[in-house]
Amino acid sequence: MIALSLAEIAEVVGGQTHDIPDPSAQVTGPVVRDSREVEPGSLFVAFAGERVDGHDFAAAVVEAGAAAVLASRPVGVPAIVVADVQTALGALARHVVRKLGTTLVALTGSAGKTSTKDLIAQVLRRKAPTVFTPGSLNNEIGLPLTALSATEETRFLVLEMGARGIGHIRYLTDLTPPKIGLVLNVGTAHIGEFGGREQIAQAKGELVEALPPAEEGGAAILNADDPLVRAMASRTKAKVILFGESGEADVRAENVTLTDAGQPVFRLHTPSGASDVTMRLYGEHHVSNALAAAAVAHELGMSADEIATALSEAGSLSRWRMEVTERPDGVTVVNDAYNANPESMRAALRALAAMGKAAQAQGGRTWAVLGKMAELGDESLAEHDAVGRLAVRLNVGKLVAVGGREASWLQLGAYNEGSWGEESVHVSDAQAAIDLLRSQLRPGDVVLVKASRSVGLESVAQALLDSGNEGEVAAR
Repeated sequence: MIALSLAEIAEVVGGQTHDIPDPSAQVTGPVVRDSREVEPGSLFVAFAGERVDGHDFAAAVVEAGAAAVLASRPVGVPAIVVADVQTALGALARHVVRKLGTTLVALTGSAGKTSTKDLIAQVLRRKAPTVFTPGSLNNEIGLPLTALSATEETRFLVLEMGARGIGHIRYLTDLTPPKIGLVLNVGTAHIGEFGGREQIAQAKGELVEALPPAEEGGAAILNADDPLVRAMASRTKAKVILFGESGEADVRAENVTLTDAGQPVFRLHTPSGASDVTMRLYGEHHVSNALAAAAVAHELGMSADEIATALSEAGSLSRWRMEVTERPDGVTVVNDAYNANPESMRAALRALAAMGKAAQAQGGRTWAVLGKMAELGDESLAEHDAVGRLAVRLNVGKLVAVGGREASWLQLGAYNEGSWGEESVHVSDAQAAIDLLRSQLRPGDVVLVKASRSVGLESVAQALLDSGNEGEVAAR
């Protein structure tokens, strides 16, 4: 964070200083909520959670070097006490962002936000110092913490914005007003909470409504291939830039193919020129993510060649998102277990099918180890059934549905589509899936692991990688 005195911070957040001998002392380190991340000069934000109360760590963080604690009550050490810690954190982020004057890029969408944010960051940081959301810290706490990590050297601030209801993104854009806003898609993630895709579109479109007008540099970057996103052009006064595979898109892809390993290859077209891209990421769905990143980079002055080079060299920065690892025995594990919704599940299955073509030529098989997709409301049965059916249509060799009711719907969908033998199986939990896979995997197999975060299927992927390292699976 930029250096601010404790007195200035107290004024910004409307707080009272307690046990601070020198209000002119400065916060020179990061703003953190995890006591393990405290550095000399930090500001520790004490949230009172259901299981852990940050106030209990106040003395320890000051002893570790924190300049002060942002708290909702006096804690016996230097503190700025406020009525509401979350509101104060947001006010501090708003103050710092406005003081810095950095170019702020915000993005949202039902699927692909984190992967696209990582691509944007990797492209832009070739041009200038860039700070971006780590992982998926895209809510009312994670977003201001990311914004506060910017410094005087930061030129681009890339923030992912999530929403679970109308007004959420409006709140986030008020904290950190963007100059460039990107909307990827409107899908069915969290549809059970929103009530329908039209409501999701209403919420996501709050991002473009918050942009400054075109004459002040505002730019709305919209997916030309998604009608609900494209319609958001009428909700903004910013310049509109379309991306996608549509011929009407300003930034588009042509001649899209996949390598034998399932990595996208395409010709990138921007208003400033065209250049070829060969991605390191897996799955055709990353083409749309790459085009979105290219549109942002073009708007910020990068050439087609610069963008193509950066996209071709970009990798995955966030854990458990299409992490591809080949074990010493030849089994490939695709860990996409961070989260799942119908759109991302379909994309992952298509990526698995593409990766499996080369494996099948060598006698390997494709495995889809899938769990429930949460927060789908009344659409849950139909969506799980559809994913099970798609696995069969894509000729995935083995479907392992893990968990309770939703997993049984996955397996039933596969059965009804024609998976009548041993091609699909329903197991009770992650350990049962691990036991099954350990007994049946053979060199050359490709295993996709994916479910909503609450299922915790990353444990399956990790167990498979540990098995390969320990040499538990013998060649057959």
